Amino acid sequence: MNGSAEQFWEKLYAGREQATDRRVNIVLADVVTGLADVAAGDALDLGCAEGADSVWLATRGWNVVSVDISPTALRRAADRAAAAGVAGRIRTEQHDLAVSFPAGDFDLVTAQYLQTPLRFPREQVLAKAANAVRPGGLLLVVDHASVAPWSWNRDENPVFPTPQETMRSWQLEPEQWIPYRVEAAQREARGPAGETAIVTDNIIALRRS
Repeated sequence: MNGSAEQFWEKLYAGREQATDRRVNIVLADVVTGLADVAAGDALDLGCAEGADSVWLATRGWNVVSVDISPTALRRAADRAAAAGVAGRIRTEQHDLAVSFPAGDFDLVTAQYLQTPLRFPREQVLAKAANAVRPGGLLLVVDHASVAPWSWNRDENPVFPTPQETMRSWQLEPEQWIPYRVEAAQREARGPAGETAIVTDNIIALRRS
């Protein structure tokens, strides 16, 4: 493990109470339920945090490998799965994705806000995520594309790539992928103190042919 990265995220999760009101990412729910021909199968949740997305998938029949760098986050994800009665459908794995990546291939690979203030080979990790998608499967990546008032990003003029620029950085073979949803979309976000703001997300949902 990369000690500094693990320590950073472990301190973040261990230093706060377990979130009991976390809900599935709305984009994940919309995309998965909107594709009628995508049957529940094997899913990989990269940066699963405390497991809200993983548990939502498991309750809908998916078998999920839930990955995070923080032991506390993974323990809470496992507790959430047990409380929801889907512990048998979720396997947690600790990975520093800059160093190691889960083995296997999947019908769904999801990476929700896999962004960090630390040095991180994000393009390479997401390229590996794409390679882990089975033919006929789905890759879903959702990124922050703006700065919320409560964000740790304090750059005066932050620059965010477009969804298309992000996709190009993965160097995918175009003939192997069918775009389902590639766009920047606004939503209302809620901060840690209950404050709200309109933010922008980059959404990339691709089917592997």
